[in-house]
Amino acid sequence: MKEVLKSLTFKNGDAEAKQRPVFCIVMDGIGLGKDNISNAIKNSRTPTLDMLMSKYPCLKLKAHGTAVGLPSDDDMGNSEVGHNAIGAGQVFAQGAKLVSNSIESGLMFNSDSWKEIASVKDTGKTLHFIGLFSDGNVHSHIDHLKAMLAQAKVEGIKNVRVHILIDGRDVGETSALEYINPFEEFLASLNGDGFEAKIASGGGRMNITMDRYEADWSMVERGWKTHVLGEGRQFASAKEAVETYRSELGCIDQDLPPFVIAENGTSVGTIEDGDSVVFYNFRGDRAIEISKAFDDKDFDKFDRVRVPAVTYAGMLEYDGDLHIPSRYLVSPPEIKGTMGEYLANTGVTQYALSETQKFGHVTYFWNGNKSGKFDEETETYEEIKSDVIPFEQRPWMKCAEITDRLIEVANEGKYRFMRVNFPNGDMVGHTGNYLATVVSVEALDLQLARILEVVDKLGGVALITADHGNADEMCEIDKKTGEPKLDKEGNMKSKTSHTLNPVPCIIYDNKFADNYKVIEKDTYGLSNIAATLVNLMGYEAPEIWDESMIEVL
Repeated sequence: MKEVLKSLTFKNGDAEAKQRPVFCIVMDGIGLGKDNISNAIKNSRTPTLDMLMSKYPCLKLKAHGTAVGLPSDDDMGNSEVGHNAIGAGQVFAQGAKLVSNSIESGLMFNSDSWKEIASVKDTGKTLHFIGLFSDGNVHSHIDHLKAMLAQAKVEGIKNVRVHILIDGRDVGETSALEYINPFEEFLASLNGDGFEAKIASGGGRMNITMDRYEADWSMVERGWKTHVLGEGRQFASAKEAVETYRSELGCIDQDLPPFVIAENGTSVGTIEDGDSVVFYNFRGDRAIEISKAFDDKDFDKFDRVRVPAVTYAGMLEYDGDLHIPSRYLVSPPEIKGTMGEYLANTGVTQYALSETQKFGHVTYFWNGNKSGKFDEETETYEEIKSDVIPFEQRPWMKCAEITDRLIEVANEGKYRFMRVNFPNGDMVGHTGNYLATVVSVEALDLQLARILEVVDKLGGVALITADHGNADEMCEIDKKTGEPKLDKEGNMKSKTSHTLNPVPCIIYDNKFADNYKVIEKDTYGLSNIAATLVNLMGYEAPEIWDESMIEVL
Protein backbone atom coordinates (compact mmCIF):
# COMPACT_ATOMS: atom_id res chain seq x y z
CA MET A 1 0.00 0.00 0.00
CA LYS A 2 1.37 3.37 -0.99
CA GLU A 3 1.76 5.83 1.87
CA VAL A 4 0.27 9.26 1.24
CA LEU A 5 0.38 12.60 3.03
CA LYS A 6 -2.49 13.74 5.23
CA SER A 7 -3.95 17.22 4.86
CA LEU A 8 -3.51 20.03 7.36
CA THR A 9 -5.97 22.85 7.93
CA PHE A 10 -4.81 26.43 7.40
CA LYS A 11 -6.67 29.08 9.38
CA ASN A 12 -6.82 31.56 6.49
CA GLY A 13 -7.54 30.91 2.83
CA ASP A 14 -7.28 27.16 3.30
CA ALA A 15 -8.35 26.10 -0.20
CA GLU A 16 -6.35 28.78 -1.99
CA ALA A 17 -3.25 28.22 0.16
CA LYS A 18 -3.29 24.53 -0.69
CA GLN A 19 -3.25 25.21 -4.41
CA ARG A 20 -0.42 27.72 -4.54
CA PRO A 21 2.99 26.70 -5.87
CA VAL A 22 5.82 25.89 -3.47
CA PHE A 23 9.40 26.40 -4.64
CA CYS A 24 12.60 24.96 -3.16
CA ILE A 25 15.64 26.86 -4.42
CA VAL A 26 19.03 25.30 -3.65
CA MET A 27 21.92 27.76 -3.94
CA ASP A 28 24.69 25.20 -4.20
CA GLY A 29 27.79 26.11 -2.20
CA ILE A 30 26.32 29.22 -0.54
CA GLY A 31 27.15 28.98 3.17
CA LEU A 32 27.05 31.40 6.08
CA GLY A 33 30.70 32.23 6.67
CA LYS A 34 32.47 34.93 8.62
CA ASP A 35 32.50 38.46 7.30
CA ASN A 36 36.12 38.63 6.16
CA ILE A 37 38.12 38.82 2.95
CA SER A 38 37.83 35.08 2.46
CA ASN A 39 34.05 35.23 2.07
CA ALA A 40 33.21 35.74 -1.61
CA ILE A 41 29.51 35.95 -0.77
CA LYS A 42 29.87 38.75 1.78
CA ASN A 43 32.13 40.59 -0.62
CA SER A 44 29.71 40.31 -3.53
CA ARG A 45 26.90 42.72 -4.37
CA THR A 46 23.82 40.70 -3.37
CA PRO A 47 20.87 43.03 -2.79
CA THR A 48 18.34 40.23 -3.10
CA LEU A 49 20.02 37.91 -0.63
CA ASP A 50 20.62 40.83 1.73
CA MET A 51 16.93 41.74 1.60
CA LEU A 52 15.84 38.14 2.15
CA MET A 53 18.07 37.67 5.18
CA SER A 54 16.98 40.92 6.78
CA LYS A 55 13.22 40.87 6.13
CA TYR A 56 12.23 37.20 6.11
CA PRO A 57 12.72 34.28 8.48
CA CYS A 58 16.27 33.02 7.99
CA LEU A 59 17.30 29.92 9.91
CA LYS A 60 20.79 28.44 10.07
CA LEU A 61 21.01 24.79 9.06
CA LYS A 62 23.83 22.37 9.75
CA ALA A 63 25.02 20.92 6.46
CA HIS A 64 28.05 18.88 7.43
CA GLY A 65 29.20 16.12 9.77
CA THR A 66 26.69 14.14 11.77
CA ALA A 67 23.84 16.38 10.58
CA VAL A 68 24.14 14.72 7.16
CA GLY A 69 25.19 11.26 8.34
CA LEU A 70 28.97 11.67 8.24
CA PRO A 71 31.19 10.24 11.01
CA SER A 72 32.09 13.43 12.85
CA ASP A 73 31.53 17.16 12.76
CA ASP A 74 35.02 17.56 11.37
CA ASP A 75 33.69 16.15 8.10
CA MET A 76 32.61 18.68 5.48
CA GLY A 77 29.30 18.12 3.75
CA ASN A 78 28.89 17.61 0.03
CA SER A 79 26.21 17.88 -2.60
CA GLU A 80 25.33 14.19 -2.55
CA VAL A 81 24.73 13.76 1.18
CA GLY A 82 23.21 17.25 1.29
CA HIS A 83 20.56 16.47 -1.29
CA ASN A 84 20.01 13.05 0.28
CA ALA A 85 19.15 14.77 3.56
CA ILE A 86 16.98 17.47 1.97
CA GLY A 87 15.00 15.02 -0.14
CA ALA A 88 14.71 12.27 2.46
CA GLY A 89 13.80 14.34 5.49
CA GLN A 90 16.02 11.98 7.46
CA VAL A 91 19.70 11.40 8.16
CA PHE A 92 21.25 8.20 6.86
CA ALA A 93 24.69 6.82 7.72
CA GLN A 94 27.21 8.03 5.16
CA GLY A 95 30.75 7.43 6.44
CA ALA A 96 32.32 4.94 8.86
CA LYS A 97 29.01 3.38 9.82
CA LEU A 98 28.06 2.98 6.18
CA VAL A 99 31.33 1.17 5.48
CA SER A 100 30.99 -1.04 8.55
CA ASN A 101 27.44 -1.97 7.59
CA SER A 102 28.54 -2.76 4.05
CA ILE A 103 31.30 -5.05 5.29
CA GLU A 104 29.12 -6.80 7.88
CA SER A 105 26.31 -7.39 5.39
CA GLY A 106 28.68 -8.56 2.67
CA LEU A 107 27.46 -5.89 0.24
CA MET A 108 30.99 -4.55 -0.25
CA PHE A 109 32.38 -7.91 -1.28
CA ASN A 110 29.49 -8.56 -3.66
CA SER A 111 29.94 -5.22 -5.41
CA ASP A 112 31.24 -4.98 -8.95
CA SER A 113 34.06 -2.72 -7.78
CA TRP A 114 35.36 -5.25 -5.27
CA LYS A 115 35.14 -8.00 -7.88
CA GLU A 116 37.22 -5.87 -10.24
CA ILE A 117 39.76 -5.23 -7.48
CA ALA A 118 39.85 -8.91 -6.56
CA SER A 119 40.46 -10.00 -10.15
CA VAL A 120 44.19 -10.09 -9.33
CA LYS A 121 43.54 -13.59 -7.97
CA ASP A 122 43.33 -14.74 -11.60
CA THR A 123 46.53 -13.03 -12.72
CA GLY A 124 48.82 -13.58 -9.77
CA LYS A 125 49.30 -9.85 -9.38
CA THR A 126 49.25 -7.94 -6.09
CA LEU A 127 46.47 -6.24 -4.17
CA HIS A 128 47.62 -3.07 -2.37
CA PHE A 129 45.91 -1.19 0.46
CA ILE A 130 46.83 2.42 1.29
CA GLY A 131 45.26 4.41 4.10
CA LEU A 132 45.37 5.95 7.54
CA PHE A 133 46.53 3.27 9.96
CA SER A 134 44.55 3.59 13.19
CA ASP A 135 41.14 3.20 14.78
CA GLY A 136 40.60 6.96 15.05
CA ASN A 137 37.43 6.53 12.94
CA VAL A 138 37.69 10.03 11.50
CA HIS A 139 39.32 9.14 8.18
CA SER A 140 39.51 5.36 8.42
CA HIS A 141 39.33 2.39 10.76
CA ILE A 142 41.90 -0.39 10.93
CA ASP A 143 39.10 -2.94 11.36
CA HIS A 144 37.92 -2.16 7.82
CA LEU A 145 41.41 -2.93 6.56
CA LYS A 146 41.56 -6.20 8.51
CA ALA A 147 38.18 -7.28 7.14
CA MET A 148 39.32 -6.70 3.56
CA LEU A 149 42.57 -8.57 4.15
CA ALA A 150 40.69 -11.55 5.55
CA GLN A 151 38.30 -11.50 2.59
CA ALA A 152 41.21 -11.30 0.16
CA LYS A 153 42.54 -14.59 1.54
CA VAL A 154 39.11 -16.22 1.40
CA GLU A 155 38.80 -15.26 -2.26
CA GLY A 156 42.14 -16.77 -3.18
CA ILE A 157 44.23 -13.64 -3.64
CA LYS A 158 47.86 -14.62 -3.03
CA ASN A 159 49.82 -11.39 -2.68
CA VAL A 160 48.77 -8.39 -0.59
CA ARG A 161 50.78 -5.35 0.42
CA VAL A 162 49.78 -2.64 2.90
CA HIS A 163 51.08 0.94 2.79
CA ILE A 164 50.45 2.53 6.18
CA LEU A 165 49.90 6.22 6.86
CA ILE A 166 50.69 6.57 10.54
CA ASP A 167 48.20 8.63 12.50
CA GLY A 168 49.18 10.35 15.76
CA ARG A 169 46.49 13.00 15.21
CA ASP A 170 43.12 11.32 15.74
CA VAL A 171 44.82 8.95 18.20
CA GLY A 172 47.76 9.29 20.57
CA GLU A 173 50.64 11.22 19.05
CA THR A 174 53.14 8.41 19.68
CA SER A 175 50.80 5.41 19.49
CA ALA A 176 52.05 3.94 16.19
CA LEU A 177 53.49 0.77 17.66
CA GLU A 178 50.20 0.10 19.46
CA TYR A 179 48.80 -0.50 15.98
CA ILE A 180 51.83 -1.88 14.15
CA ASN A 181 52.70 -4.66 16.59
CA PRO A 182 49.22 -6.23 16.84
CA PHE A 183 48.77 -5.80 13.09
CA GLU A 184 51.96 -7.73 12.37
CA GLU A 185 50.57 -10.50 14.58
CA PHE A 186 47.31 -10.35 12.65
CA LEU A 187 49.17 -10.71 9.34
CA ALA A 188 51.16 -13.63 10.73
CA SER A 189 47.91 -15.38 11.61
CA LEU A 190 46.61 -14.91 8.07
CA ASN A 191 49.75 -15.78 6.17
CA GLY A 192 50.18 -19.29 4.91
CA ASP A 193 48.46 -21.65 2.50
CA GLY A 194 49.83 -19.60 -0.40
CA PHE A 195 48.70 -16.25 1.05
CA GLU A 196 51.27 -13.57 1.85
CA ALA A 197 50.47 -10.10 3.20
CA LYS A 198 53.14 -7.60 4.28
CA ILE A 199 53.52 -3.97 5.25
CA ALA A 200 55.39 -2.48 2.29
CA SER A 201 55.79 1.21 3.04
CA GLY A 202 54.61 4.05 5.22
CA GLY A 203 55.12 7.43 6.78
CA GLY A 204 53.39 10.05 8.88
CA ARG A 205 50.05 11.35 7.68
CA MET A 206 51.23 14.95 7.74
CA ASN A 207 54.42 14.10 5.85
CA ILE A 208 53.22 12.00 2.94
CA THR A 209 50.18 11.23 0.80
CA MET A 210 47.33 12.78 2.82
CA ASP A 211 47.48 16.42 1.76
CA ARG A 212 44.16 18.23 1.35
CA TYR A 213 42.82 21.29 -0.46
CA GLU A 214 45.89 21.09 -2.73
CA ALA A 215 47.88 22.86 -0.04
CA ASP A 216 51.07 20.84 -0.55
CA TRP A 217 51.28 18.50 -3.52
CA SER A 218 54.83 17.59 -2.48
CA MET A 219 53.26 15.43 0.26
CA VAL A 220 51.44 13.41 -2.37
CA GLU A 221 54.56 13.21 -4.50
CA ARG A 222 56.51 11.79 -1.55
CA GLY A 223 53.73 9.27 -1.03
CA TRP A 224 53.76 8.28 -4.69
CA LYS A 225 57.52 7.71 -4.64
CA THR A 226 57.19 5.70 -1.44
CA HIS A 227 54.16 3.52 -2.20
CA VAL A 228 54.35 3.17 -5.97
CA LEU A 229 58.01 3.45 -6.85
CA GLY A 230 59.41 1.97 -3.63
CA GLU A 231 61.89 4.81 -3.31
CA GLY A 232 63.09 5.96 0.10
CA ARG A 233 64.98 4.95 3.18
CA GLN A 234 64.78 1.22 3.68
CA PHE A 235 64.03 -0.72 6.87
CA ALA A 236 63.46 -4.35 7.74
CA SER A 237 60.12 -3.59 9.40
CA ALA A 238 57.67 -0.78 10.15
CA LYS A 239 58.54 -1.10 13.82
CA GLU A 240 62.22 -0.53 13.07
CA ALA A 241 61.37 2.50 10.95
CA VAL A 242 59.27 4.13 13.67
CA GLU A 243 61.76 3.45 16.43
CA THR A 244 64.70 4.69 14.33
CA TYR A 245 63.02 7.93 13.27
CA ARG A 246 61.87 8.65 16.81
CA SER A 247 65.39 8.13 18.10
CA GLU A 248 67.04 10.21 15.40
CA LEU A 249 64.50 12.99 14.95
CA GLY A 250 62.32 13.00 18.06
CA CYS A 251 59.24 13.50 15.88
CA ILE A 252 55.69 12.48 16.71
CA ASP A 253 53.86 9.94 14.57
CA GLN A 254 52.07 12.25 12.16
CA ASP A 255 55.40 13.79 11.11
CA LEU A 256 57.37 10.58 10.56
CA PRO A 257 59.31 10.64 7.27
CA PRO A 258 58.51 8.07 4.59
CA PHE A 259 59.98 4.59 4.76
CA VAL A 260 60.16 1.51 2.56
CA ILE A 261 60.25 -2.07 3.82
CA ALA A 262 62.91 -3.98 1.94
CA GLU A 263 64.44 -7.42 1.70
CA ASN A 264 67.93 -7.80 0.27
CA GLY A 265 67.90 -4.14 -0.71
CA THR A 266 64.67 -4.37 -2.70
CA SER A 267 61.24 -3.05 -1.78
CA VAL A 268 58.78 -5.78 -0.86
CA GLY A 269 55.87 -4.01 -2.47
CA THR A 270 56.17 -1.59 -5.38
CA ILE A 271 52.96 -1.05 -7.34
CA GLU A 272 53.16 -2.52 -10.82
CA ASP A 273 51.10 -2.91 -13.99
CA GLY A 274 48.12 -5.21 -13.43
CA ASP A 275 48.00 -4.68 -9.67
CA SER A 276 44.92 -3.48 -7.79
CA VAL A 277 44.99 -0.58 -5.33
CA VAL A 278 42.44 0.32 -2.64
CA PHE A 279 42.64 3.61 -0.77
CA TYR A 280 40.65 2.63 2.30
CA ASN A 281 39.98 6.02 3.92
CA PHE A 282 36.26 6.75 3.98
CA ARG A 283 36.62 10.49 4.57
CA GLY A 284 37.25 12.40 1.39
CA ASP A 285 39.26 15.54 2.04
CA ARG A 286 42.67 13.84 2.38
CA ALA A 287 41.88 11.09 -0.13
CA ILE A 288 41.14 13.19 -3.20
CA GLU A 289 44.68 14.12 -4.26
CA ILE A 290 46.21 10.65 -4.15
CA SER A 291 43.10 9.40 -5.98
CA LYS A 292 43.73 11.96 -8.71
CA ALA A 293 47.32 10.78 -8.98
CA PHE A 294 46.14 7.22 -9.64
CA ASP A 295 42.95 7.95 -11.56
CA ASP A 296 43.43 11.15 -13.59
CA LYS A 297 44.73 10.57 -17.11
CA ASP A 298 45.63 14.25 -17.47
CA PHE A 299 47.36 14.52 -14.09
CA ASP A 300 50.06 17.23 -14.05
CA LYS A 301 50.70 18.14 -10.42
CA PHE A 302 54.07 16.39 -10.28
CA ASP A 303 56.16 13.99 -12.33
CA ARG A 304 54.95 10.51 -11.44
CA VAL A 305 57.97 9.01 -13.27
CA ARG A 306 56.14 5.72 -13.78
CA VAL A 307 52.38 5.32 -13.94
CA PRO A 308 51.38 1.68 -13.51
CA ALA A 309 48.18 0.49 -15.13
CA VAL A 310 46.23 -0.51 -12.04
CA THR A 311 42.64 -1.10 -10.99
CA TYR A 312 42.12 1.67 -8.44
CA ALA A 313 39.25 2.14 -5.99
CA GLY A 314 38.48 4.39 -3.08
CA MET A 315 36.48 3.24 -0.10
CA LEU A 316 33.79 5.80 -1.05
CA GLU A 317 33.31 8.36 -3.78
CA TYR A 318 35.31 11.24 -2.31
CA ASP A 319 34.01 13.99 -4.58
CA GLY A 320 30.62 13.44 -6.15
CA ASP A 321 30.80 16.65 -8.14
CA LEU A 322 33.99 15.59 -9.93
CA HIS A 323 33.43 11.83 -9.52
CA ILE A 324 36.68 11.12 -7.73
CA PRO A 325 37.58 8.31 -7.85
CA SER A 326 35.84 6.67 -10.78
CA ARG A 327 35.58 3.39 -8.84
CA TYR A 328 34.63 2.96 -5.18
CA LEU A 329 33.75 0.04 -2.93
CA VAL A 330 30.79 1.27 -0.89
CA SER A 331 27.74 2.72 -2.58
CA PRO A 332 25.58 5.48 -1.13
CA PRO A 333 23.03 4.35 1.49
CA GLU A 334 19.66 2.81 0.67
CA ILE A 335 17.14 5.53 1.40
CA LYS A 336 13.39 5.03 1.63
CA GLY A 337 10.43 7.24 2.44
CA THR A 338 11.62 10.31 0.55
CA MET A 339 9.65 13.48 -0.02
CA GLY A 340 9.52 12.80 -3.75
CA GLU A 341 7.90 9.42 -3.17
CA TYR A 342 5.35 10.76 -0.69
CA LEU A 343 4.38 13.62 -2.98
CA ALA A 344 4.05 11.27 -5.94
CA ASN A 345 1.85 8.90 -3.96
CA THR A 346 -0.29 11.84 -2.85
CA GLY A 347 -0.73 13.09 -6.41
CA VAL A 348 1.25 16.31 -6.01
CA THR A 349 2.73 17.44 -9.30
CA GLN A 350 6.52 17.93 -9.16
CA TYR A 351 9.10 19.64 -11.35
CA ALA A 352 12.87 19.30 -10.93
CA LEU A 353 15.32 21.53 -12.79
CA SER A 354 19.05 22.20 -12.97
CA GLU A 355 21.90 22.23 -15.42
CA THR A 356 23.98 19.13 -16.06
CA GLN A 357 26.43 19.72 -13.22
CA LYS A 358 23.71 19.34 -10.56
CA PHE A 359 20.84 17.74 -12.42
CA GLY A 360 21.46 14.41 -10.68
CA HIS A 361 21.26 16.11 -7.32
CA VAL A 362 17.67 17.35 -7.71
CA THR A 363 16.68 13.97 -9.16
CA TYR A 364 18.78 10.91 -8.26
CA PHE A 365 20.19 12.10 -4.91
CA TRP A 366 17.02 14.00 -3.95
CA ASN A 367 15.04 10.79 -4.44
CA GLY A 368 17.31 8.74 -2.17
CA ASN A 369 19.79 7.52 -4.78
CA LYS A 370 16.98 6.30 -7.02
CA SER A 371 17.16 6.49 -10.78
CA GLY A 372 13.94 7.36 -12.58
CA LYS A 373 10.70 8.80 -11.30
CA PHE A 374 8.18 7.63 -8.76
CA ASP A 375 5.28 8.59 -11.04
CA GLU A 376 5.66 9.40 -14.73
CA GLU A 377 2.29 11.17 -14.79
CA THR A 378 2.94 13.76 -12.07
CA GLU A 379 6.71 14.30 -12.27
CA THR A 380 8.83 16.16 -14.81
CA TYR A 381 12.63 16.41 -14.67
CA GLU A 382 14.43 18.86 -16.93
CA GLU A 383 18.16 19.25 -17.56
CA ILE A 384 19.81 22.27 -19.14
CA LYS A 385 23.12 21.24 -20.68
CA SER A 386 26.13 22.76 -18.93
CA ASP A 387 28.84 24.44 -20.97
CA VAL A 388 31.96 22.36 -21.43
CA ILE A 389 34.35 25.09 -20.36
CA PRO A 390 36.33 25.90 -17.20
CA PHE A 391 33.84 27.35 -14.74
CA GLU A 392 35.95 30.39 -13.90
CA GLN A 393 35.75 31.45 -17.57
CA ARG A 394 31.95 31.59 -17.47
CA PRO A 395 31.06 31.87 -13.78
CA TRP A 396 27.40 32.67 -14.36
CA MET A 397 27.12 29.16 -15.83
CA LYS A 398 23.50 28.49 -16.85
CA CYS A 399 21.79 30.39 -14.04
CA ALA A 400 19.91 32.74 -16.39
CA GLU A 401 18.70 29.90 -18.61
CA ILE A 402 17.64 27.91 -15.54
CA THR A 403 15.64 30.90 -14.32
CA ASP A 404 14.09 31.48 -17.75
CA ARG A 405 12.81 27.95 -17.81
CA LEU A 406 11.66 27.92 -14.17
CA ILE A 407 9.63 31.09 -14.72
CA GLU A 408 8.11 29.70 -17.91
CA VAL A 409 7.10 26.46 -16.21
CA ALA A 410 5.80 28.21 -13.08
CA ASN A 411 3.57 30.46 -15.16
CA GLU A 412 2.02 27.41 -16.83
CA GLY A 413 0.52 26.54 -13.44
CA LYS A 414 0.93 22.78 -13.89
CA TYR A 415 3.23 22.00 -10.97
CA ARG A 416 2.50 22.34 -7.27
CA PHE A 417 6.08 21.72 -6.13
CA MET A 418 9.14 22.94 -8.01
CA ARG A 419 12.75 22.34 -6.99
CA VAL A 420 15.79 23.87 -8.64
CA ASN A 421 19.54 23.86 -8.08
CA PHE A 422 21.87 26.70 -9.07
CA PRO A 423 25.42 25.24 -9.19
CA ASN A 424 27.32 28.55 -9.43
CA GLY A 425 28.58 29.05 -5.88
CA ASP A 426 29.89 25.50 -5.65
CA MET A 427 31.32 24.76 -9.06
CA VAL A 428 33.04 28.12 -9.44
CA GLY A 429 34.09 28.08 -5.78
CA HIS A 430 35.90 24.81 -6.46
CA THR A 431 38.19 26.58 -8.92
CA GLY A 432 39.66 28.75 -6.15
CA ASN A 433 39.26 31.79 -8.40
CA TYR A 434 38.02 34.48 -6.03
CA LEU A 435 36.96 37.07 -8.61
CA ALA A 436 35.11 34.49 -10.69
CA THR A 437 33.31 33.27 -7.57
CA VAL A 438 32.18 36.81 -6.77
CA VAL A 439 30.78 37.07 -10.30
CA SER A 440 29.01 33.73 -9.88
CA VAL A 441 27.34 34.83 -6.64
CA GLU A 442 26.22 38.15 -8.11
CA ALA A 443 24.79 36.37 -11.15
CA LEU A 444 22.83 34.07 -8.84
CA ASP A 445 21.49 37.04 -6.89
CA LEU A 446 20.09 38.55 -10.07
CA GLN A 447 18.19 35.35 -10.78
CA LEU A 448 16.75 35.18 -7.27
CA ALA A 449 15.19 38.59 -7.80
CA ARG A 450 13.53 37.39 -11.00
CA ILE A 451 12.17 34.26 -9.33
CA LEU A 452 10.72 36.13 -6.35
CA GLU A 453 8.66 38.31 -8.67
CA VAL A 454 7.00 35.20 -10.05
CA VAL A 455 6.51 33.70 -6.59
CA ASP A 456 4.61 36.83 -5.58
CA LYS A 457 2.63 36.95 -8.82
CA LEU A 458 1.44 33.38 -8.27
CA GLY A 459 0.82 33.81 -4.53
CA GLY A 460 3.41 31.15 -3.87
CA VAL A 461 6.06 30.50 -1.26
CA ALA A 462 9.78 29.87 -1.71
CA LEU A 463 12.16 28.06 0.62
CA ILE A 464 15.64 29.23 -0.31
CA THR A 465 18.56 27.23 1.03
CA ALA A 466 21.89 25.54 0.21
CA ASP A 467 23.32 22.04 0.43
CA HIS A 468 26.71 23.04 1.92
CA GLY A 469 29.14 25.92 1.97
CA ASN A 470 31.96 26.71 -0.45
CA ALA A 471 31.99 30.28 -1.75
CA ASP A 472 31.74 31.53 1.85
CA GLU A 473 35.34 30.52 2.57
CA MET A 474 37.75 30.85 -0.33
CA CYS A 475 41.00 30.52 1.58
CA GLU A 476 42.53 28.50 4.39
CA ILE A 477 41.47 29.68 7.87
CA ASP A 478 43.80 29.76 10.86
CA LYS A 479 42.14 27.63 13.54
CA LYS A 480 43.63 29.70 16.36
CA THR A 481 42.68 33.16 15.11
CA GLY A 482 39.76 32.32 12.85
CA GLU A 483 41.28 34.61 10.24
CA PRO A 484 42.39 33.81 6.68
CA LYS A 485 45.91 32.44 6.23
CA LEU A 486 48.19 34.63 4.12
CA ASP A 487 51.41 33.83 2.31
CA LYS A 488 54.60 35.89 2.60
CA GLU A 489 53.32 38.34 -0.03
CA GLY A 490 50.07 38.87 1.89
CA ASN A 491 47.94 36.88 -0.52
CA MET A 492 45.24 34.50 0.67
CA LYS A 493 46.05 30.81 0.54
CA SER A 494 43.39 29.57 -1.83
CA LYS A 495 40.89 26.95 -0.71
CA THR A 496 38.81 24.99 -3.20
CA SER A 497 36.90 22.65 -0.90
CA HIS A 498 33.54 22.79 0.84
CA THR A 499 33.27 24.43 4.26
CA LEU A 500 32.01 23.49 7.70
CA ASN A 501 29.76 26.53 7.89
CA PRO A 502 25.97 26.38 8.26
CA VAL A 503 23.72 27.32 5.36
CA PRO A 504 20.73 29.65 5.21
CA CYS A 505 17.11 28.56 5.09
CA ILE A 506 14.89 31.47 4.12
CA ILE A 507 11.09 31.24 3.94
CA TYR A 508 9.75 33.80 1.48
CA ASP A 509 5.97 34.12 1.75
CA ASN A 510 4.08 37.35 1.22
CA LYS A 511 0.55 35.97 1.18
CA PHE A 512 -0.09 33.17 3.66
CA ALA A 513 2.63 33.59 6.30
CA ASP A 514 -0.05 34.13 8.94
CA ASN A 515 -1.01 30.46 8.60
CA TYR A 516 2.09 29.36 10.49
CA LYS A 517 4.91 30.53 12.70
CA VAL A 518 8.58 29.79 12.28
CA ILE A 519 10.13 27.95 15.22
CA GLU A 520 13.65 29.18 15.98
CA LYS A 521 16.15 26.48 17.01
CA ASP A 522 19.89 26.04 16.67
CA THR A 523 19.67 22.28 16.09
CA TYR A 524 18.17 22.19 12.60
CA GLY A 525 19.89 20.54 9.68
CA LEU A 526 19.13 19.92 6.04
CA SER A 527 16.89 17.00 6.97
CA ASN A 528 14.38 19.41 8.54
CA ILE A 529 13.58 20.93 5.15
CA ALA A 530 11.31 18.15 3.85
CA ALA A 531 8.79 18.38 6.70
CA THR A 532 8.80 22.17 6.40
CA LEU A 533 8.07 22.03 2.68
CA VAL A 534 5.15 19.63 2.94
CA ASN A 535 3.71 21.72 5.80
CA LEU A 536 3.88 24.75 3.52
CA MET A 537 1.92 22.73 0.96
CA GLY A 538 -0.76 21.96 3.54
CA TYR A 539 0.22 18.41 4.47
CA GLU A 540 1.34 16.69 7.63
CA ALA A 541 4.88 15.36 7.58
CA PRO A 542 5.40 11.61 8.07
CA GLU A 543 6.57 10.63 11.53
CA ILE A 544 9.77 9.12 10.13
CA TRP A 545 11.01 12.56 9.04
CA ASP A 546 12.85 15.07 11.17
CA GLU A 547 10.68 17.86 12.57
CA SER A 548 9.34 20.80 10.62
CA MET A 549 10.74 24.28 11.19
CA ILE A 550 7.24 25.78 11.16
CA GLU A 551 4.15 25.28 13.29
CA VAL A 552 0.87 25.47 11.39
CA LEU A 553 -1.67 27.62 13.25
